[in-house]
Amino acid sequence: MNMMILALCVGAVIIAGLAFYAGQLLYKLSAQKKLIAKEQVKQQAKLAKLAKSRLERNAKLADSIHLIARAMHQEQCEFSEGSLRIWVLMSQYSFEDDEDLPGRYPGIFAMYEVVKEMPTHDARKKYSKKEIFKQDSARWRAEETHAEQIKADCEKIIEEFKAAPGSENVVFN
Repeated sequence: MNMMILALCVGAVIIAGLAFYAGQLLYKLSAQKKLIAKEQVKQQAKLAKLAKSRLERNAKLADSIHLIARAMHQEQCEFSEGSLRIWVLMSQYSFEDDEDLPGRYPGIFAMYEVVKEMPTHDARKKYSKKEIFKQDSARWRAEETHAEQIKADCEKIIEEFKAAPGSENVVFN
């Protein structure tokens, strides 16, 4: 009989120890779940902030792209300069899906390809007048060659990239 009581006591101690250990594991699991939930909330907030900043950045880029395209369409900005500026801005724009920009805006892309390696500002001063005239002539020919396609591209851009409120009333003189 003493053996039986001893076995029951040992069994009860073992069961109590296992129950205590199971309780600790459940507590740790609960704490881990709370930590994971907290981290997910932080991650979602971070993603929301990134999405918001991306939208704000895209809005500023779209406004600039729109204004340059309008100036080009109204012939207030040379096609070569506008194409260079628009292409650089579009490369910074975050599109929803992968855009085939050269296929979508072939005139602007063709003009960009012509002028992207040409020196500007102080870099032009390093060249002779003859070399600068040669580059300018190539640029003028390309502007003439691609003029109709660039204007069509500008019309598409004006429709697709919306101006920021207030800037749609900017007048080019």
